[in-house]
Amino acid sequence: MTDDPRIYVTPSHLRGVQARAHGLSFLPRSSANSALSGRYATRMRGRGLDFEEMRNYLPGDDIRSIDWKATARTRQPYVRVYTEERDRPALIVVDQRMSMFFGTRLNLKSVTAAEAAAMTAFQVFGAGDRVGGIVFDDERQIELAPRKSMKTVDAFLNSVSEFNRGLHADRRVEPAPARLNEILHRVARLAHHDHLVVIISDFSGIDETTHRRLSGLAAHNDLILMLVYDPSAKALVGDRRIVIGDGQRQAEVNLGAQETRQALTTFSRERLERIRQWQTEINLSVLSLSAGAETLVQIRQQMGRLTPRRRLR
Repeated sequence: MTDDPRIYVTPSHLRGVQARAHGLSFLPRSSANSALSGRYATRMRGRGLDFEEMRNYLPGDDIRSIDWKATARTRQPYVRVYTEERDRPALIVVDQRMSMFFGTRLNLKSVTAAEAAAMTAFQVFGAGDRVGGIVFDDERQIELAPRKSMKTVDAFLNSVSEFNRGLHADRRVEPAPARLNEILHRVARLAHHDHLVVIISDFSGIDETTHRRLSGLAAHNDLILMLVYDPSAKALVGDRRIVIGDGQRQAEVNLGAQETRQALTTFSRERLERIRQWQTEINLSVLSLSAGAETLVQIRQQMGRLTPRRRLR
């Protein structure tokens, strides 16, 4: 098996992104260029705040923390004091289906997804939160409950690498159009509420059930979709014949025919646009990641270097 990092990842490759992921954050910034800000942005909860005590108001206290019921009852100003939770659970869902084993420039989509998953895991763990995840392919999945443990992070990265390296062109798999929806059902059972859920996929096979299950997740959690796509999804070029397959069937496509290129491009673009439109329909954020560009550069451009902030739910 090749060791080309554009085709397959190794655990050491994924651990190597730790230093480069420093400074990333999953809270919105003020810049209009941020994928997590503006009118299309999700209401990111950040870490929650636990109630600690009620005490008398002191000069300099934020008036927004005044408890008006207690103040009216005692005729003395009282404030509610909160402490920040330090271990919000995060669930990172990584798609390694055969549809991800494709790329025309720089990386395969499966590699970009694996790198994005590693960067997310290190950022979450570095912020003091619990890391867990689901890694899945067309037939199986592995689930790791969120824990504040480097051993869990290592187990997650090892699983991502194992599933990634299990992909190959002649692999035979049974078609499973509802596979992504099955995984979303599993996610909902693990992330009941107040989780950060990051789903990294090309979202092949989406339908109305996908929309409904994502809506349910977003109602009680912070939900980010990392939409991984190949540059060919926006524009197919070339005049050659290519063979494409889904692990079960193969077909030869003539890219020299303009109508063929147009049909394939239109299909891919419509799927990308449909997923991006979910930002206006569901309380979530979408980050688009091209397999034809450096993963970290794209994430940093869309999320920015942020300082975590305390936010009321």
